Amino acid sequence: MKYQEFLKREHFDFEELLAFSYGRLITDPPEHFDAKLPAPPFLMVDRILLIESDGKQGKIIAEQDIRLDAWYFQCHFSGDPVQPGCLGVDAIWQLLGFFCVWKGSLGTGRALGCGEVAFNGQIRPFNKCVRFEVDVRRYSLLKESGASIVIGDGRIYIDNELIATVGQARTGVFKNIAYQDYPLRSKHSVGGIMER
Repeated sequence: MKYQEFLKREHFDFEELLAFSYGRLITDPPEHFDAKLPAPPFLMVDRILLIESDGKQGKIIAEQDIRLDAWYFQCHFSGDPVQPGCLGVDAIWQLLGFFCVWKGSLGTGRALGCGEVAFNGQIRPFNKCVRFEVDVRRYSLLKESGASIVIGDGRIYIDNELIATVGQARTGVFKNIAYQDYPLRSKHSVGGIMER
């Protein structure tokens, strides 16, 4: 898919999200187009049903199909399988990072935190579908650094029941932080504070 087409799309299927995860969706990427979603099994979204923007705000609706043999059911917990709640929070971060790139941000995405998280339910192996709804409250492009920040509030539903909320989730996209030569040692092979 051409970059300009990507910027205008309002939905993405699993094949497209998987290609994005491996850096192969955009055939003519601009310089500093380093963003990727996590690859499976850590990709927490199977499709984006709607992604839209109205200036600095927007909305994302996405889904994940629940699989009986999902990796997390094998270990969390033995004899009591449940999807870890933190994976739902990560899905919200993944979607916000994708939103930044879809808005034209260039660089590599990183989760920056969130406000209150509340769990009112759980996801079990025989549930069918998780729906993520994210209200993008503010998207900002920082002209001096080229970085971008997005803040959104997320709701997580399982089979149409609201089971979790994530307030003020924050994700950023930053230039020149990708560790693309892994596993070799290089400038970005050690983590820590990003301002270094």
